Amino acid sequence: MKKIYGIILIAVVIVVLGAAAWILTAPQDKVLLTVSTTTSLYETGLLDVLEVEFEEMYPNIDVAFISQGTGLAIQTAKNGDADMILVHDAAREAAFLEDGYGVNRKIVAYNFFVIVGPESDPAGINGLGPVDALLAIKEAGEAGNAIWVSRGDDSGTHAMEKRLWIAGGEDASVLRENTNWYLERGSGMTDTLVLANEKFAYTMCDMGSYLNNYVSGNIELVILVEAGQETLNVYSAIACDPQNSGLSHVHFDEAMKFINFLASEKVQTIFANFGVNEFDQALFNPAVAILAENTNPTIAGWIRDAAFIDGTECPANKRYNAGDLTFVNIIASLNAMITPLLK
Repeated sequence: MKKIYGIILIAVVIVVLGAAAWILTAPQDKVLLTVSTTTSLYETGLLDVLEVEFEEMYPNIDVAFISQGTGLAIQTAKNGDADMILVHDAAREAAFLEDGYGVNRKIVAYNFFVIVGPESDPAGINGLGPVDALLAIKEAGEAGNAIWVSRGDDSGTHAMEKRLWIAGGEDASVLRENTNWYLERGSGMTDTLVLANEKFAYTMCDMGSYLNNYVSGNIELVILVEAGQETLNVYSAIACDPQNSGLSHVHFDEAMKFINFLASEKVQTIFANFGVNEFDQALFNPAVAILAENTNPTIAGWIRDAAFIDGTECPANKRYNAGDLTFVNIIASLNAMITPLLK
């Protein structure tokens, strides 16, 4: 009997150890982190690079990107179909926070919008500021000499275009309805650029999308209105607010890991280097150190003016369980500028 009991005990131990080993080695279910984002980030291939880096760091998280115009990206998150957003429209980001959908906004990168068109430049906009350029295109369009192609998709690029038209005293919706020279593509940046190229037309795009399409041979359009303060394009990451009853299911902890990842020195370096080998310049520029340390006072000032909300990256009442993530405000930026002068 003792031998039988001993055999039974050994068998039980083997089964228990085997089960434990299987539990430890069996594939674990991954958490799906859904990021609602813009076509300009997605189409350049940057997000593919970031996905690989993040999933190597967090093998229990699977990242999925939903690529849309900023308006749709934000609406997707409002509907509860994403865990965070990565977009570029400060006004709508502020509304997303204020309406109780988002927390912990962090500015992570920037580039610039440019106006591109045929090398022949029938509207004569080369060297003009963006508002004057649009008005010149309108005049040439009314004379039958130029075409403008708009994203027309409620994206961040489309929002910037509409703001520039307003600055020139024009309403893009009126132009769309009452002219034959103002076309809307209603799609992403690559599709818009390709249509403008086919029509020998003008359009506006972010520098990253332009370089990606120009160097790859998709388009022959040239930059006619250069980057500047009026066309600054700032990208921010925002976690969906789990305190909102309609968003209580979101993967908040995983979203915060991704936002901290974007703000990390390693990923900021990826921003700084992405595209340099192919295009001789980065498609996107890192923003974290510029704001926190004032490493480029001019750009830092432009970002503050264009993208801060109530004097900060993220209003204090819209911060929630942010952990080590820090938020820059105007006072901190000014201190970063003054401190080196006092040494």
